[in-house]
Amino acid sequence: MKIKREHFAPYMLLFPAIALLLLFRVYPMISTIIESFYTNNLTANAREFVGIANFQRILDDPIFWISLKVTFVFNLINIPIQTILALAVAVILNMRVRGISLFRSIVMIPIAVSPVVSATLWKTMMDYNAGVINGLLAIVGVPRQEFFLVKEQALWSIVIVTAWKGIPYMMIFFLAGLQEIPISLLEAAAIDGANRWQSFMKITLPLLRRVFAFVLVTDTILNLILFAPIWLITRGGPQLSTDLIMYETYRRGLVYGDLGAASAMLIVVILIVAIVLGLEFLVLRSNVD
Repeated sequence: MKIKREHFAPYMLLFPAIALLLLFRVYPMISTIIESFYTNNLTANAREFVGIANFQRILDDPIFWISLKVTFVFNLINIPIQTILALAVAVILNMRVRGISLFRSIVMIPIAVSPVVSATLWKTMMDYNAGVINGLLAIVGVPRQEFFLVKEQALWSIVIVTAWKGIPYMMIFFLAGLQEIPISLLEAAAIDGANRWQSFMKITLPLLRRVFAFVLVTDTILNLILFAPIWLITRGGPQLSTDLIMYETYRRGLVYGDLGAASAMLIVVILIVAIVLGLEFLVLRSNVD
């Protein structure tokens, strides 16, 4: 039976994408699962099957639990801030006034900046001795702040760094959702005597539920796997106050050379992300329905 050449065309077009997916997504995941059951110390060049010993080792390590706690607190602070401010900015940029397109372009500039450049920029701006922010604070009589140097301020400073990029990114989805709301609904509410706040609470927010669901899930994933600002600015310090779980995984594997423990920790992170997202989907799905 002769098979026509055009039958293979779709599969040939998909092959490069599937190959890259297998190489950069599936293979590393399978490799991580396998390595989590071995001791693979780069410094000692030793590899031995140990079963679940790596998982027991990290669960008995207090630093792992500190890192997990810091990650939880960071997400508890960062996600509401980014979500609320992104919605507020989207509402402002959705107004039909002259020149609003220019302001939209300006607000979206942080999205075009890479995480490395963004972290380096904020590290320079918030420097204790030569940072422009401390210079401005000195002008108005406020003492210099040790943003990344003391544990009381370090995590909050990382929140500022990530919010600068995160808020415009999440704002795009809210803005798209707002523009999908029929104007006729808002006009009808205004005719019925509803003010702007009542229209926002009774019409706009309910119609943005699906957008909220997407934004919360996306923001949760991005914050749980955050790495670049920690590595470039604080290295998990001071006193482990910014030791997020992804940075601790990197430190175990590539700084200390303990790939077995790092792989086990990464599996735990994946399970935590899956559980958190599962709970979010259950809650948000019930609200949307």
